[in-house]
Amino acid sequence: MPVIWLLDAYRAGERGQVRALAEALCAELDCPLETKALSYRKCVVLPHVLGQSSLRGLTAAAAAGLRPPWPDLVISCGVRNEPVCRWLRERSGGRTRYVHVGRPWGALSSFDLVITTPQYRVPAAPNVLHNTLTLHGITPQRLQRAQSRWGPAFAGLPRPLTAVLAGGDSGPFTFGPRAASRLGRQVSRSAAASGGALLVSTSSRTGRAAATALRAALDAPHYFYQWRAGDDDNPYLGMLAWADRVVVTGDSIAMLSEACATGKPVQMFDLGGMRENTRAARDWRLGATLYAALLRWCWRPLSRDITLVHRQLRSSGRAVWLDEKPRAAAVPVESALRRSVAAVRALLEQGGAGGGVQ
Repeated sequence: MPVIWLLDAYRAGERGQVRALAEALCAELDCPLETKALSYRKCVVLPHVLGQSSLRGLTAAAAAGLRPPWPDLVISCGVRNEPVCRWLRERSGGRTRYVHVGRPWGALSSFDLVITTPQYRVPAAPNVLHNTLTLHGITPQRLQRAQSRWGPAFAGLPRPLTAVLAGGDSGPFTFGPRAASRLGRQVSRSAAASGGALLVSTSSRTGRAAATALRAALDAPHYFYQWRAGDDDNPYLGMLAWADRVVVTGDSIAMLSEACATGKPVQMFDLGGMRENTRAARDWRLGATLYAALLRWCWRPLSRDITLVHRQLRSSGRAVWLDEKPRAAAVPVESALRRSVAAVRALLEQGGAGGGVQ
């Protein structure tokens, strides 16, 4: 039985991805999962900037928690965790396999497997698995439970129901009051035309001004949820379960991935500048301007281009833009999680994993 460690991600979006992969893999292999939430020292950047194998970026307490027997497999993501995973592999004599999810910062040769998506523009390589969408934990079973839980809350709204999932600022794109108002007006018009209602949710990245503008612009029957940290009664899954179609702001690849997993029609909202030859009014943000320059002129690994995901989703028929006619039925999406679990399992079988590394 393989021993698997998950070095948990320190950002919420990445945390969902690595947990989904680790839990699905352990369920398939019928083995336990040991999750380690690490803490980091401030201002220690050389280990990951220089691609080192080191624990110097960790606090003393976090480093002390990494002891043998070493795992057969370590799963992680994020630049801070890369030196730690390389250190684990070295300490095991090379027997620990290292699987990295998302953007790789070190040389590709320093990973056993990289599972990534188009926005990071990782070149093709034998140890790289490219998925169109990110990993997530959305399953038919979870959606069914959420549908039962949230049925009473949505019962008074007319069908069809449109879930509207709002993200936030991302790289060169800004989800401010102007974009939020435009989104609210567009989804309200479509709801009025169909005689239906809206299920609207903000997220952890939605700014207060944008959330206020979005809510004020809604002019159709709706249920509105303002995201709150630590809220155990978040209706997000219920909205996905009850929706007849899903509208997602184009900044959030994670929410787009989860929306596509429902098999329902998905539309993307352009924050402004996500498509060529579009002239939608934009919210100005200094960080967005600087990121656009970084994306155009600087070293490509320093930036990500989420428009590459939009193009793949649209060309494959999995999603369209909000001002385009939604498809009657979503194109089936091959499970990124299933592909990833198969790739990791093959990696373990090649290494002859089992019983833990001493």
